[in-house]
Amino acid sequence: MVVLTGAGISTDSGIPDFRGPNGVWTKNPQAEKAATLQHYLGDPEVRRGAWQSRLNSAAWSAEPNGGHRQLVNLERRGQLLRLVTQNVDELHQRAGHAPRMVLEVHGTMRASICWTCGDRRPMLETLERVRAGDDDPHCLLCTELGVLGVLKSDTISFGQALVPEVIDAALQAAQDCDVLLAIGTSLQVFPAANMVPRARAAGSKIIIVNGEPTKMDHYADAVLLGSIAELLGSLIGPG
Repeated sequence: MVVLTGAGISTDSGIPDFRGPNGVWTKNPQAEKAATLQHYLGDPEVRRGAWQSRLNSAAWSAEPNGGHRQLVNLERRGQLLRLVTQNVDELHQRAGHAPRMVLEVHGTMRASICWTCGDRRPMLETLERVRAGDDDPHCLLCTELGVLGVLKSDTISFGQALVPEVIDAALQAAQDCDVLLAIGTSLQVFPAANMVPRARAAGSKIIIVNGEPTKMDHYADAVLLGSIAELLGSLIGPG
């Protein structure tokens, strides 16, 4: 099996999704600006807001939930070919997946990176500077050279190029699996969403587990709607 996960699998851990009825962008469309590279790089006010959101993110205290742990059972049974996630919270790794099994197509929130020089550091280290009063922290290495290096989360923003090797590996996994299990994703964000038609074209079975219907349900052999953790408990069972 290959698993594709989206924000819906982490909502039971207290991390809100983006496009659901109670999603971050549904409630506050302006918040989407912080996830758009052009706005983030060009507007200090957007960056300041983004840093405060990172500082207060529920993800820092979140723990893996039953849905995350059910997927670990697949790996332990030798049934998991690859886990592809659109999430940036690293809860899959914290639940017990081997890091090599997880493909993070949108990066990770747990590191900061300089847009100018590429210096990468633990996000908590950068957030300490924000907590100390630096509301728009810049790259320390660039500052030593007299350059104003903009720092951002090491996540993929709208308008930012994806990592080709990661996307290629995700699409290849979709072609190679017997079953593709899409969980908690609206299947509206490409190219990750292309995994579903790619798997279907290769003859794989498709199972979609989500809180609400998606626009790709017609590709699925089964669509399961409801509590993701409960549905995965029934679908996968004990390790």
